[in-house]
Amino acid sequence: MRHHLYNPDFTFVRPPEDFDKYTDRELLQYCLGATMYMPGTKDFTPKILSGAMPGLTTVVLCFEDACPEESVEAAEQNVYRLLDTVAFAAEEGTLSPDNIPLIFVRTRNPEQFRHFAAGLNKRRSRALCGINFPKFNAENGEEYFAYLKELNEKLDDVLYGMPIIESPEVAYKESRMTELLGIKNILDKYRDLVLQVRVGGTDFSSVFGVRRGVDHSIYDILTVRECLCDIINVCGRNNDYVISGPVWEYFRAPKELMFGELPTHSLDDCLLKRHTIVNNEVDGLLREVILDKANGFIGRTVIHPSHVRFVNALMAVTKEEYDDACMILGNKAGGVVKGSGSNKMNEIRPHTNWAIKIYMRARAFGVIENQRAYVKLFSEDGNGDK
Repeated sequence: MRHHLYNPDFTFVRPPEDFDKYTDRELLQYCLGATMYMPGTKDFTPKILSGAMPGLTTVVLCFEDACPEESVEAAEQNVYRLLDTVAFAAEEGTLSPDNIPLIFVRTRNPEQFRHFAAGLNKRRSRALCGINFPKFNAENGEEYFAYLKELNEKLDDVLYGMPIIESPEVAYKESRMTELLGIKNILDKYRDLVLQVRVGGTDFSSVFGVRRGVDHSIYDILTVRECLCDIINVCGRNNDYVISGPVWEYFRAPKELMFGELPTHSLDDCLLKRHTIVNNEVDGLLREVILDKANGFIGRTVIHPSHVRFVNALMAVTKEEYDDACMILGNKAGGVVKGSGSNKMNEIRPHTNWAIKIYMRARAFGVIENQRAYVKLFSEDGNGDK
């Protein structure tokens, strides 16, 4: 699997690297990008077998919010069939590794996780990358990861855990830090099994009875912004864990992406000054992803296929960022040096954590020439139109 396969003619300064579930965790945690959720009852197998969505690299089949309780058993059987079919097709050589996304399931609770896991075998586990743990907290987290470790030993395989921090205990200011520190202790204990930390912006908003509009970002919602800030503070120090951004709820999927004229300024400038790039719904997503990157989030949850290419394209790194990162990581003497664009200082020690994150994103999503190239990467022919 590799990012941006929907746009095979795009010319990268440095192309993204291939990855699968067995890629080293230090790189794989950066590779998920736009992670699309869908109900566990949905038969997604034909889409995978046909390669119908070449830009999609990560999917989560949900047994929780997207699946009625009475349908959970049917959803589990549906996922078993998908895993069997994908694994068999890969073994037979009828399914290219480039067409196999990272597949996760989102369980309802620890009991349902155990019930689903009882139906896994070595073939199914080869097609499954991991488990998303909803409403993850300091009380249930140990149970989730202790059983995941036991399951890995039983299957002699690697299945990762992705905790989703979204519970009221984190939303409430008076309990937030105690809860987050308890969560961090569990993650540190099972560090090698933690692929990403995910956050639930919709659940946090629900606690306060608010919902961001299409013209606002999650960072405009003060109570939710505080939650995200503290999650980054506790779990993102020194790049301890890769943390993904929350879902964007709005979509209007244009059948064609038509750009009459490419932006004459940087993409950031155009979006933040409210110059239309695509439409209100997509532009809102782009603005929020730009703010994700500024705050250290990597990738995000998506609920519509039209969002995938936009999120993953914006995860690519510009040549100037990449050159600065390499300069910083290659300098063992310390001190301060002039940046690659002759427009900034690179202070070696303080900028090292940033440089590591940029370098790993570059490996996962590729390096592009400059800001204007983002729009070319959105489109399927690499020229800024379809």
